[in-house]
Amino acid sequence: MNIVLLMVALLTSCTRIPEGLKPVENFDINRYLGTWYEIARLDNRFEKGLDKISATYSRRADGGIDVLNIGWNPQTREWEKAEGKGYFIEQADKGRLKVSFFGPLYGAYNIINLDKKNYAYSMVTGPNKSYLWILSRTRQLPKADLEGLIKQAKEQGFDTDQLIFARQD
Repeated sequence: MNIVLLMVALLTSCTRIPEGLKPVENFDINRYLGTWYEIARLDNRFEKGLDKISATYSRRADGGIDVLNIGWNPQTREWEKAEGKGYFIEQADKGRLKVSFFGPLYGAYNIINLDKKNYAYSMVTGPNKSYLWILSRTRQLPKADLEGLIKQAKEQGFDTDQLIFARQD
């Protein structure tokens, strides 16, 4: 019985939101669907060495979200892709999903900042503050918007000095 509790604890810890942070509210998944370009990220093993990273979100028949991540590997000179699926953790009007690229294992996708007017940029974190992505609908984000997002991330405890700025050209 203890091993079952441990497994449940491990699996649910992967989908939590970092302490002190809240997902965006009044979220509209239909406006979020489509392609987003990675502007900056904290380094992670899934995207190590990749450029021209984008994520495309589309509706699944079961009410979830299909996820297609694509990145250019300049060393191999090939595109790498990862396909996954996502589902809302709470209600559908909160920017808090669980996403899986590896079968039954899910990770957190917490939208902690979003341009509510135009859905032009977003800031996403995982289950802890070692994960951070700044995304944009365009390959470049206006300097003032980027600086504002970085400032907010720093104030929230993210190590913004370690941000990697994605090449999108």
